Amino acid sequence: MQRTLLLAKIHNCTLTGADINYVGSISIDQILLDKSGILPYEQVQVVNVANGERFITYAIPAPANSGRIELNGAAARLGIIGDRLIIMAYGQFTTEELKNYSPTVVIVDEKNRLSQVRHYDDLLSKV
Repeated sequence: MQRTLLLAKIHNCTLTGADINYVGSISIDQILLDKSGILPYEQVQVVNVANGERFITYAIPAPANSGRIELNGAAARLGIIGDRLIIMAYGQFTTEELKNYSPTVVIVDEKNRLSQVRHYDDLLSKV
């Protein structure tokens, strides 16, 4: 049996753009993709903290160190520049894989620059 759990999260990033005429997806700074382990074209769930919207799309890379987080296509209607977002990818794991498993959490500053890369085991031990 496999179970679906959080694989990676980019926490509290800031929406920097929205392009309704783009084919679709969410553009994410390549550095944040690399550090989180989210792959280009991987399915992600996006949560808009400002308005409560939740939707699924796929990630595409924006230039490294650009700080860009942009909603494209129909998703561009689900946020405005300055909204805070949480971007999450999920994975399917066997019971054996879960023995050494901990989600990656990428924490960014207000300009979407990398602040920290953490794992939930680290974060939860501080609670």
